[in-house]
Amino acid sequence: MLPHKLQNLLARIYSIDIDANVSDYLVTDEKFLEAFSGSSDSNADEVLFLLEEDGVLDISLYLNKLMLQRLSASNPYADLDQNNLDDFCTVLEGVSHFVYIAWNALNDKSVTRLELELQAEIDKYVATRLLIDSQAESDMTSCDLVEHLFDDVHYHDWLSGDELERYRQANGMGGRYCYSLAQRFPGGRLTGEMVQELRSFYRMPQPDKFSHIHTRQFA
Repeated sequence: MLPHKLQNLLARIYSIDIDANVSDYLVTDEKFLEAFSGSSDSNADEVLFLLEEDGVLDISLYLNKLMLQRLSASNPYADLDQNNLDDFCTVLEGVSHFVYIAWNALNDKSVTRLELELQAEIDKYVATRLLIDSQAESDMTSCDLVEHLFDDVHYHDWLSGDELERYRQANGMGGRYCYSLAQRFPGGRLTGEMVQELRSFYRMPQPDKFSHIHTRQFA
């Protein structure tokens, strides 16, 4: 199943171990979304639901069933292109949220919503870049990918002001970071130095991440 494959991909990139399988927390029933989401989430294709009570964290990941069916019919692992890229990135964003929350919870670390969105922006670039490189006939380059993910961006009308600002911040900082990755590591494959950079960044607390992105090398 695609979400579990993406979880394993992120686990390999960042060298992390999570016992939980995202497929066991996956919900595709729209009635669940209608019942438990806020008004701004009611039309979303991907929503991560979190409930912490008495030290126990409950997680559910909603992914639109039709979106998953489209990706099943047009397998991004076989051919990732402009036709299935947006659906793929939406699923990857949900899996990224799940993995990052689960890993930080296991390590007794708190996570802000902005940090969660920032990491998802980076994960989308890195994972998509890997798949594109593995497909010999792909018509997208790393530079094309950065432009698509961070410049050619549209936001849903139903987002609240705070949500819109958070997504814009995450996109801006994620774009700055990934543009630098594309310039410093221009090849498609992840080099040892790039992997070391990604794993170090993944483990930084939020203030250190923001400081890291705003250093001179990412200007």
